[in-house]
Amino acid sequence: MKLLTLTFLASTLLYMAGCAQSSIPNKEEQIASAVMALPDEERAEATVYGYDSQGKLVLLRQGSNEQICLADDPSKEGFQVVCYHQDLEPFMARGRQLRAEGKTPGEINEIREAEAKAGTLKMPEHPATLHVLAGKEGKYDPATGKVLNAHYRYVVYIPWATPESTGLPTKPMVPGGPWIMDPGTHKAHIMISPPKMPDQPE
Repeated sequence: MKLLTLTFLASTLLYMAGCAQSSIPNKEEQIASAVMALPDEERAEATVYGYDSQGKLVLLRQGSNEQICLADDPSKEGFQVVCYHQDLEPFMARGRQLRAEGKTPGEINEIREAEAKAGTLKMPEHPATLHVLAGKEGKYDPATGKVLNAHYRYVVYIPWATPESTGLPTKPMVPGGPWIMDPGTHKAHIMISPPKMPDQPE
């Protein structure tokens, strides 16, 4: 009886591991979907990070331009890929490191703010853009090479900026209009969420 139980448990664990691995798209699909957040002309040379068979974030492709992309996290619901300027990498990498250490979002924000003020966390010295393509029902279709049910959003990081220094409001004045979020902080950024355009992914 014990042998049968152990065999059953082992088979179940192997099955679950196989399902987890099969839910992670292959390297080519992860790269193809991740770069969809970028303009066409920047996709081929972007650096791309994605997930290995164990669900660990790894480098999938070393690029040659200034863009870095993160593939969709298969452990999370919906679809989201992001691409950002290389000058944001210290900020992004530090966030990933702190999350891996178990820090809460609030703790991460406080730590990065303190480090940015101290100069130990290098922030961009010029506006730097993060491109987001996401949707709760979004998914990448390998057959067509398109992302379905997702929309674009743009986040332009401009550390320490304020409404006074930019002339931007703290909330959108029109649907999709630009506004500044977290003003006066290390992660001050301009939010732009345009309405869906006819040629956007469905």
